[in-house]
Amino acid sequence: MIPFNMKKEPRPIRRTFRRALRLLCPACGESSIVQKPFHVKHHCTYCRALFKREEGFFVGAILMNVVTSELIILFVCFIALLLFGAKYENVLWVLFVVALLFPVAFFHHSWSLWLAFDYLVESLPKYER
Repeated sequence: MIPFNMKKEPRPIRRTFRRALRLLCPACGESSIVQKPFHVKHHCTYCRALFKREEGFFVGAILMNVVTSELIILFVCFIALLLFGAKYENVLWVLFVVALLFPVAFFHHSWSLWLAFDYLVESLPKYER
């Protein structure tokens, strides 16, 4: 039972993850989480939701990036070997390139999806100056 003074506002899952895929703040969807390439903003400039948290908070984002990269590599390997019948030696070169490029391309999205997951579970704290 939630006490009367701790009302929890509904957080639609689809809308939150749509915002995350577009690299927007999961709380308001008004500003980007990206400051510049490979740099996430400290907080949302619109709703002041805090993106940069304590040390170790984004280990989950790193884990998400690694696991997703491994799944993509497996998917590409199976497609290349089973559907196209490519030689294994040639597939290894393709997998090497995918293993180098995908984690870099997915960097911001892993952070954004991790923020969205955290927002759905416990909300994002507000930045106080």
